[in-house]
Amino acid sequence: MLRYINSEKMGRGTHGWLDSHFHFSFAEYYNPDNIQFGVLHVVNDDMVEPGTGFDTHPRKDMEIISYVVEGELTHGDNMGNRQTLTRGQVQYMSAGSGVLHSEYNLGKGMLRFLQIWILPDKKGLQPRYGDYRFKLGDRVDKWLPIATGADNMVSQAPIRMHQDVNLFATIISEGDKAECKVGEGRQIYMVLVEGEADVNGIHMRIRDALEATEELLVIEAKQRAHVLLVEMEKA
Repeated sequence: MLRYINSEKMGRGTHGWLDSHFHFSFAEYYNPDNIQFGVLHVVNDDMVEPGTGFDTHPRKDMEIISYVVEGELTHGDNMGNRQTLTRGQVQYMSAGSGVLHSEYNLGKGMLRFLQIWILPDKKGLQPRYGDYRFKLGDRVDKWLPIATGADNMVSQAPIRMHQDVNLFATIISEGDKAECKVGEGRQIYMVLVEGEADVNGIHMRIRDALEATEELLVIEAKQRAHVLLVEMEKA
């Protein structure tokens, strides 16, 4: 089963300093038929103006991945963490029993990053934070394991989450192909972060998405295609 999601039909939030594409219901965008995909609860594609950002606010009981596409993302929290990440780097926060955090663009250019929220397998867990400074080239024409469920010790992904989920990224050179097998009882949410590609005959452009269940995906890059996959148990 495949379902194509056109980015032009996604929810949208514009606030001057912030321009967001909402893959699922979030903030001012509410669609009762589009709350989440399995345990994947939020995918926000955020563009943040320089010198602005999300002021300190609370969060709890959520596994949060921030994937930096361009610019600089500066994180701060009440656990004492303060870090700045750039293109291709990833931040992880398990909000658990509760955390206060902020996310700013303190750079000179536009910040674009994907906020990914995943429902944890337990509530009230001890909060924790980590960041991973992947080299952009580590995902060119190959799948880069980014995150995995805490009990899945087979994966080489450095981020261990409190949920049966796997995150991968790749950048496919123009004219090349990549494959991904969605196994029995599993499903994938795919985001075309940058570029243009055909996936099983479906033409996708920047920010478009695809839901796939128990399928073999063949991704053919029409332009250099930057792809993010969130793989999980079938809902």
